[in-house]
Amino acid sequence: MGLRFGILVFPMIQQLDLTGPYEVFASARDAEVELVWKDHEPVKSSTGLTLTPTASFSDCPDFDVLCVPGGTGTNPLLLDETVLTFIRKQATSARYVTSVCTGSLVLGAAGLLNGRRATTHWNAHDLLTHFGAIPVNERIVQDQNIITAGGVTSGIDFGLAVIAELLGRTEAETIQLILEYEPAPPFQSGTPERATQDVLATARTRLKPTRSAREAIIAEWALSHGK
Repeated sequence: MGLRFGILVFPMIQQLDLTGPYEVFASARDAEVELVWKDHEPVKSSTGLTLTPTASFSDCPDFDVLCVPGGTGTNPLLLDETVLTFIRKQATSARYVTSVCTGSLVLGAAGLLNGRRATTHWNAHDLLTHFGAIPVNERIVQDQNIITAGGVTSGIDFGLAVIAELLGRTEAETIQLILEYEPAPPFQSGTPERATQDVLATARTRLKPTRSAREAIIAEWALSHGK
């Protein structure tokens, strides 16, 4: 039997958090990738792309790799016990429990990051400490069987790293070549350290509503957990 990958899909997901690693995982030999949610009803991403779950919490198999993407839609998941229970259950048997972007906050809310090194999107990096995680400013962070990735586009790098871990470097490099993944961005503003102050300020302003809502939800989560 080949590898089984399960990627959580949910309303207001950041679609590239999902589709980046999905493309990598689905390109691996003998791999099966499921998009899993509470039911089989289509959901819309934060940018309007419709995604259809292929499995539900009740009918999906145990996955070798569980991946939780990020996006504004992670905010309600932090208090969604149905989702958190599903993640905990899968974590008991999965070889790797993983996330992209702010999906790591959901892993934290499920209690999986306490004392673990982890990363997330730069605009939520400091929030990891609320869940007992140790924030690490790296694109991909592995702590035992927990692998977390930074924001959005890091999902492709992450996917290749996971394939290398499971199937070896040659398979990962073969997939990289098939996808012609050779990043050469036209601008050097992909991290807060490289962006100009004007660009950083604009980005923070644009992300402020999601950040403020997330802070309030995490405060509620912390209160309910006696933090």
